[in-house]
Parts: sequence; C-alpha cells; structure tokens
Amino acid sequence: MKFLRNLLAAILGTLIALGIVVMLFVIIAAVAGSSEEPIKVKDNSVLEISFDQPLKDYGGKYEFTDIDYKFEEYNGLNNVLLAINEAASDDKIKGISIHNSFLNTGSANTRTLRDALAKFKESGKFVYAYGDIFVQKDYYLASVADSIFLNPTGNLDFRGLSSEVLYLKELQENSGIKMEVIRHGKYKSAVEPYLNNEMSAENREQITELLESVWGTYLKDISESRNIEVNQLDTFADELAARTPEMALKNRFVDKLSYIDEYEDLLRKELEIDKDKEINKINILDYAEYASKKIKTAGKDRIAVIYAQGEIGYGKGNDNYIGQETMFKSLRDAREDDKVKAIVMRINSPGGMALTSDIIWREIEVTKKVKPVIVSMGNLAASGGYYMAVAGDKIFAEPSTITGSIGVFATIPNVSELADRWGINAEQVNTNENSTVYSVFEKENDNFKKYAKEGIEDFYQTFLKRVSEGRDMEMAAVDSVAQGRVWTGIQAKERGLVDEIGGLEEAVAYAAESNGVKEYSVKNYPVYETSIEELLQNFSGLGFVNSKEELLKEELGEEMYMILQQMKSLTAKEGLQARMPFEMNIK
Repeated sequence: MKFLRNLLAAILGTLIALGIVVMLFVIIAAVAGSSEEPIKVKDNSVLEISFDQPLKDYGGKYEFTDIDYKFEEYNGLNNVLLAINEAASDDKIKGISIHNSFLNTGSANTRTLRDALAKFKESGKFVYAYGDIFVQKDYYLASVADSIFLNPTGNLDFRGLSSEVLYLKELQENSGIKMEVIRHGKYKSAVEPYLNNEMSAENREQITELLESVWGTYLKDISESRNIEVNQLDTFADELAARTPEMALKNRFVDKLSYIDEYEDLLRKELEIDKDKEINKINILDYAEYASKKIKTAGKDRIAVIYAQGEIGYGKGNDNYIGQETMFKSLRDAREDDKVKAIVMRINSPGGMALTSDIIWREIEVTKKVKPVIVSMGNLAASGGYYMAVAGDKIFAEPSTITGSIGVFATIPNVSELADRWGINAEQVNTNENSTVYSVFEKENDNFKKYAKEGIEDFYQTFLKRVSEGRDMEMAAVDSVAQGRVWTGIQAKERGLVDEIGGLEEAVAYAAESNGVKEYSVKNYPVYETSIEELLQNFSGLGFVNSKEELLKEELGEEMYMILQQMKSLTAKEGLQARMPFEMNIK
C-alpha cells in the first residue's frame, strides 16, 4: 500500500513538473513571438483611434533577469502621442478615424490625446469620428473631429459629471468588522465612508468644486470645436438634449446620422477609392509601435522621462505600482548618463505609502543637484504623488489633473465586536507595556491611539514642510490649501501648488529649451525587471480559465466587487498613507 502511494505521488510529481515545463515553453514562445516581422503601413491608409485596453502613461520597457531577453510595449500614451505626431507628416496616412471604444483613461490624458488630434488637423488631413454609442469621455475626445457621425439608432450621453461614494458605517456595525481610523485633514475623506453614513459638508464641497472644474474644461473645449456656446451646452446637459440621435443632430452635437457602411463610404471618398475597395486601416497601437521604431535619434543630447504610475507601495515596483527600488535606479541612471541633459518626472498616482513617498522625494532632491528635474502630472498626482512632485524644479499639470490632497491617514481593521459575538477571546502575554502594539481582536487602547496620532501629526508637519520649501510658500499658506483637500490642475495653479498648465510634451519641451538643448531625443525610464518565475506566479490560466478576479465579479456583480476591493485595498495598506482622500469614479 505504501509502495502504491509512493508510486502515485511520483507519477503526480512528474506530471506537475512536465506541466510546469510546458508552461515555461509556452511563456518563452510567447515572449519570443513578440519579435515578429515589423508592422507595415500601406499607402493611402486611415489611422484608426480605438482602444480595447486601458491607456496608461507608459507601456514600459522590460528585461528578463533569468534569460537574455528584453522587450518594449508600445501601448502607452507616450507612444500614442508620438504616433499621432508622426502621422501628420507620414504621406501614407491620409487621415484619422476616431471610433468609439469606451476610452479607459482619465480626463487629463483624454485632453492630452484630444490636443494631439487638434494639432494633427493643422496638417490639412481629415479627422472624422463615428460611434454607435458615445459616452461622455468618448464624445469629449470625438468633439475635436472635423465631422462627427452617430448611428441612427445609437446613443450619445451628455448629462454632466457625477461621482458616487459608498458609505459603510452601518455595514461595519451590522457585521462587527470595522476599520479604526486616524487622520489629519478635514478633507482627508478616504476614510470617511468608515466613519459616517452620509457625506460630510467638506467632502461634498470639494467633490462638487472638482467636478465643476473638470466639467468646465469639457464645456470650453467642446464649445470651441462645435461652435456652441458654453451656457447652451450646460443647458443641453440639464435637458438631456442629446438623448436621441435626432436630438443630437438637431442640437449640433453630431453632423450626420449614418450607419457604419455609409461612414466607410465617406472614408473611401476621402481616400479616392471605389466603393467596393477595402479601406486600408491601421490601429493606433500598431502604428504607435511602427512609429516608435521608425523615429531616428535626433542629435546626441537626451531628455529623460521617468514614469511613476500607479499607487505608491514599498519595494521593487512595476508597471502597476510605484516602488522606491525602480525609481532609484531610473533616477540614478538618468543623472549618471552624460547624454541626458534634463529629467522629466511624469507622475500619475493617487499616492500611497508615506514612507516610500519621502524616500523617492529625497532621491529627486539628490538628482536635481546634478540635473534639472521637471515634473509633469498626468490624471492624478495626489497626496503621496504630490509629495514627490514638490521636489521638482518646475511643475506642469493638465487642467483636469487631480492633485493636492496634502494630508495623512491610517486605517487598521478591527474585529473585536465580531469576536465577542462568536465567543472568541484573545489573550496576550507581554514583556513590556507596549509589546502588543495592536490586536485586531481587542478594542483599540488609548496608548495606541496616542502614539498613532503622534505619527500622523508628525508626518503631516513633514508634508507641509516639504511643500513649503519646494513651492516657496509659508507653512500657514500651505496648511490653508492642505487639510487633505484635492484640486484640479487649474485650481492648483491659482493656489501656487503648480507652475504651468500643460501636458507631457510641454514639460519635455520646457526641459530642453530651458537648458539650451535644441536637438534631442527622449529616453524613457524605467526598465522593469521581470523573470520567468514571476510570470509563472502571475499565471492565471491558458486563456479559457477565468481569473479569480473575473470569477468574483461574475458571482458578486460589479458594484459589490468594487466594495470588496476598496475594503481589501485599505486593509492591505501598512504604515501611514499619503493618499487621495476618496475613491472617485467620474461618470
């Protein structure tokens, strides 16, 4: 019997080992397959703006540490902007077609993309837009087009912006699972849902002003492109005056109601080809790869762009979260490269771990003693993201960038009430008075509260000092715009928190011009290190197996899944958090 058990175990172990080997071959083949033949652009082509994945600031460069292989992703905003700029002078590209795609990126990046398309139009080439459904962000992007076409039975959403915040105090009371909260800042409302059952006046005030600022940017840009007065657009939003295709046409939101075949006939006419001929289309992400590989290095000088995108954690970091190790290496490589004349830090982050924010701030301070550091803010540069930014010599923000949020908080899960209900009693044995810092099974004690509050207050004062020194403001002036409050880029400039309104391209151009650099190329950082082992750890199936996240979404529904993720995210955070004051999804 023992022999049979050992035999079965050996067979099972062999099968598992073979499975791992097969997966390794699949992964290596997939990686090697990425070096397929180069993308080709046909003559008389249309560049199609359509995204089937979230648009990050930076696609990323990757390097395997256990095999000799490097590769680059060309699906970042940086590549897309380069591609649109290149298309303007590419004789093979005759125009651009924007096809609705439920654009998954923030308002600031959408405006950057829109500005690039407006600049493309100066080439004299056409820009058209077509949609079966235009959600507001898609319409905002499409409104830059020469002409907009809507499906005759389609839908155009134009109703103003809204934000929904979920409050969980009663849920905590009913479940016996609660979050202990310590914070500084009356606007630091990331933790408000755990303390209240309804929105505070301060939180409502800041969200309202933030939404109105972003909405004002939308209205101004759409007004200029569609030749409709801002006040009229605002009234149209109140009246839902684009709720049917006919109303959208009547009120000049679109130029024509057309089916896709009719729209494509228009493209054929622009291309001067017969109706039975196929249109040569190339997707923006394919063209981005083509353009990025085609662009030749201009001059010997470089402007380094270092991308810090995602929440701020601790450790290595990757393309989804910011860690000090990757940032250290990128800053060090850029400042030690003699060809690099200036550095642009592109920050797109809601903040995160306070300690890491300070560590990276320090490295930027060290770097700017050697070379100028210009900061460019993306969709978000809030709290810990703003903490890093104040180390820069100059700060650029988009009108719709969400920034500020100068404040600190800590959240600690507590299940003492649930433990009482279930008859669980936790006993501690200590050598010293404060050996048990905190137990989730016990109500928080006064000592813990006192020391935690000291830590919060201490870091808040450090935060104020960093901003005061970086922005050349009095501490009291910083405190008056701090308290955890968020601002748009426009509001932040009015309050001295940023220097200029502009995007990444403007920041790079300033970094070059202010340092006497005329001919240069951009060198992107970081290079993310990965390995086959890391890929295997993240391996969730062979395409037909749903990931854990997908299964949870299917079972719980989108809304409940989001609540679960918010609670999971906060309970996973260790140490003080310099983070955006609330989870906000602008709709």
